[in-house]
Amino acid sequence: MRILVTNDDGIDSPGILALVGAMRTIGDVVVVAPDRQQSAVGHALTVASPLRATPFHRDGTFFGYAINGTPADCVKLGISTLLDVQPDLVVSGINHGSNTSVNAIYSGTVSAATEGTLMGVPSMAVSLASFDHAAPMDLAADVALEVARRLPTMQLPQGTLLNVNVPACSREAFRGIKLTRQGNSVWKDSYERRRDPQGREYYWLSGEFVTLERLDDADDLAVADGYAAITPIHYELTNFPVLDRLKTMF
Repeated sequence: MRILVTNDDGIDSPGILALVGAMRTIGDVVVVAPDRQQSAVGHALTVASPLRATPFHRDGTFFGYAINGTPADCVKLGISTLLDVQPDLVVSGINHGSNTSVNAIYSGTVSAATEGTLMGVPSMAVSLASFDHAAPMDLAADVALEVARRLPTMQLPQGTLLNVNVPACSREAFRGIKLTRQGNSVWKDSYERRRDPQGREYYWLSGEFVTLERLDDADDLAVADGYAAITPIHYELTNFPVLDRLKTMF
């Protein structure tokens, strides 16, 4: 297989290094990833400035292309221009911090996989439920490998991708893989008012992640219970019941 690997934590992150190592056991890997941290940029595309693809090396060896843009930019540029042929898979990650529930909306990691799906390539996003950049990535990499092996034969419908979230636990505490739905949790956001050394006011986003409804098959609760959650998601946003109701009014 030919596999395009990307992420939103940047091409120099430990997560993408672990993912590339796992994917190289099943195919030829091409890395096209942001040249800097791009978390929570969603599905943004760069339209008002030029994109540059800079060769990036690790330990003196070519690793991939660093792009001065968003994760979605990376996938779009990679598939349309940088790669000679269309990849068989797009794998995005391994992200620091889970992308369960509402987080999938904001996630650059998930959006990169969504862009792959939009371009007709089977795609998946992989996240580890820890913001500690020293957290071990081996379990998440093994889960990603297991799912990636099966992805080409899953026959996912057009527009559907897999959102994979792995708990930050030991192998002994890991309970296996569970198929889940997107959880019903939200961020209760707030902004801390601060002042810089020059006395100028600025704001820093903070908040609390709140579960609104405890669903037995929710992704966020499965991860909290020690499971790797696999959620098939798609980008069809139409609310069909409301559409049908509105049709009666016009």
